[in-house]
This record gives sequence, C-alpha cells and structure tokens, in this order.
Amino acid sequence: MHTLSFLEPGHFHATLTLRTAHAAVSPEVFVYASPGPELDDFLALVERFNRRAERPTDWRPRVRLSADPLDQLLVERPGDVVVLAGKNGGKARVLRRLHASGLHVLADKPWLVEPADLAEIRASLAGGPIAREMMTGRRDAIGRLVKRLVDDPEVFGGFATEGAAEPAIEQESVHHFEKRVDGAPLRRPWWFFDARVQGSGAVDIPTHLVDQAQWLLDAAAGTPGEVPSLLAARGWSTRLPVDVFTRITGADGVPPELRGAVEGDALRVFSNAELTYRLRGVTVRATTRWEVSLPPGSGDTSRVVLRGRAAEIRVEQSAETLFRRRVVVEGRGSDAAETARHLARVLAGGEWAGVKARTVGSASHEIDVPPTLDVGHEAHFAELLDELLGWIDTGRRAAALSEWTLAKYTFLAEAAAATARDAAAAGR
Repeated sequence: MHTLSFLEPGHFHATLTLRTAHAAVSPEVFVYASPGPELDDFLALVERFNRRAERPTDWRPRVRLSADPLDQLLVERPGDVVVLAGKNGGKARVLRRLHASGLHVLADKPWLVEPADLAEIRASLAGGPIAREMMTGRRDAIGRLVKRLVDDPEVFGGFATEGAAEPAIEQESVHHFEKRVDGAPLRRPWWFFDARVQGSGAVDIPTHLVDQAQWLLDAAAGTPGEVPSLLAARGWSTRLPVDVFTRITGADGVPPELRGAVEGDALRVFSNAELTYRLRGVTVRATTRWEVSLPPGSGDTSRVVLRGRAAEIRVEQSAETLFRRRVVVEGRGSDAAETARHLARVLAGGEWAGVKARTVGSASHEIDVPPTLDVGHEAHFAELLDELLGWIDTGRRAAALSEWTLAKYTFLAEAAAATARDAAAAGR
C-alpha cells in the first residue's frame, strides 16, 4: 500500500490524480502547504470527488500547514510518493530535492521555466527513485489511434521529408484562461499569469506538443535521447482584461509582482509561442495560443496535420466538429477503396473494436471514435498515477522515456532562451 503526499498543490492537475480510487493507495493522503486559496481549492475539489453521486471516492486529507512545506515533508516523510503540481518556477529544484531524498515523484509539467533548470532535471532523471512527468497524451485513445496509423507503412508510408513545402508535423492548440473543470468555474492562482512562475509560451503547452512529436517519431531509427534542432522560435502575449483576471483568480486587484505587465486595463500574459524544429529528419511546427474566456457551450480547440508519403492524417477539434476531435485520413496516389482496405485492417478487432472509417471524399476517410473510448483529458491523471505505482512495485524503469524527457527539456531550454527577447519586449 502506497501513501501519497501532495506538496503545495496549486494546480488542479494535482487533484485529478485523486479523481478515482486507487486500490494500491491509502485513502489517507498528506498535504503539505501554506494556507491560502490554492489549498482551499484543492481540498474543495477532493471533497467534491468524495460526495459525488456516481463512483464517490473516500479520500481523507491530512493537512500539514507550514511556512516551509518542503522541509516539513522531508522531515516527516509519511509516504513514498509525492505529487507535485503547482508553481513551475523553482519546480526543478524542488523535484531534485525530493528525488535526492529517496522519494518517487509524479510532477506536473513544465519542469523547466528557465534554461538553468536543465541541470536539476538531468540529475532527477539520472537514476534512483522514479521522477515521472504528468504527460497524459500517450494515454489518450485518439492519440494512440493516430500513432497506430502513423506506424503502419501501408496507411501512412512514413513522414514526407523530401521537397516538402510545409512541415511534416504541424500542431496548433488554443486554450482559454477562463474555463470550467468538473462542471465548476476554474479558479487559477495569480501567479499562473506570470511567465516567470508558470513558464512562458515556449515551455508550457509545447511540453505536450514536443512530447507528442517525439512519440510519433520514436519508431524511426536512432536513440531516444536525440535532441530536436531548433530552426525558429517566436513568442507573444495575450491581453487579459484586469476585470477577467480578478474574476478568475478571486484577487482584489493586480498584485505587485504583475504590475509591470499592466497595459491600460489589461495584463500582458506572455503565453503564446511558435516553434519550428527538426527531429529525425522531420520538420515540425508547434503553435500554442491562449485566449481569454471559453464561450458557453464551446471548448479548447486543436489541430494536428501529419503529412506522410501515402496519406495525410488530420486531427481537429473545433466548433465545426462540435468540439469533439475528428480524425480524417486522406490517401495520396491511391483510390478510396485501397485506403479503406488498409484502414479496415488496422481497425479490425482488439483495442479498436467499434471504431469505423467511412468515406467522405475520393480518397478521404473519417474515423469515428465512440465516446466510450474517448474518455477525456481529466481521466488520464489517475491512470498516470496507477502506472507510476506499477513501476515502483515491479522495480521497472522506463529508461527510454527518461531519455526522451531529458532531450525534450534540453530543446525547450534552447527555445526559452530564443524567445527571451520577445519576453523582454512584452515587459516580462
């Protein structure tokens, strides 16, 4: 039986690890934090999980208030696993201290906010207890399906790299500062809007997108530790009205730490970036953007285009798709019947039972993924915790994943440095 400790749980991802019960986890969990709204929000969401009508949980938080929660945790050590999801600035140093003390850590992204964090990350991945990143994309059903299609030579044919006018992998995501989680308005801490604490646009959401590109390309020859080569990088700000900032954070006004980013009646939040790079001979472009408020009935949007020699695969979530992800495979140089045969073979039985491809053009096919398979982002955090506990119990180390993680942050350190001039121009 494992006992969990939560250190300064300032991000709702920490709570999502407790969204379901875990047979291998004691219901008594320890929370080391300083008093404030972030702790209150964490405990309120845990209580909501405990009281819900369907599949209620039975978590019993034991709160340890302290002016120095990390030191108190390291002295008391009530368990063997620490969940770390809060301020990103300084996270790499905290992670290293926990790891050096013999504790396994499940830590939210990004681990790196400034290039100097890289040395701490390298040490935490070098052996000893497991340091695992909260990276949910590889558990996603549609992500796994796309990975399966890309790996099939008859469906996709490998990435198009010769004479290509556009990147072979193109990723775009749009998120919103003001949104709802588990049916309730999401309150974010004020520091979420400070790139020095949360991480800039070059290192926050791109942590996910670079991970996905690494995963899509890991079937190619080469070592897991290959570092992407940065070709171009730019960053820019989103203007967040002060009244929306106070509504999201519950703050009375703009704190002193953010006043240098105030421009008129809005904050400049350095949250957006476009990175172009090459990995294993493939050009990738990743664009991430934050907008202010999520309109009622809508959702975050995303678009992925994968250009192969035999087909182009597109994954889109937008108003046009009713904010459910749509997967389209468009064959190149083949008729619709040939593409359909290859897709039918890949989708036959097993994990993809109930997933169907239907023709929507001369060589295009839309793949319908039932909602029962596409369970959503929030469900994956508890699965990540289960996976980590399984590794601990069996003594397994995912060495290749650690190498990919280090390579990713080596690249993101370069991207952060490359966009530092843009950050300075934005007043951050």
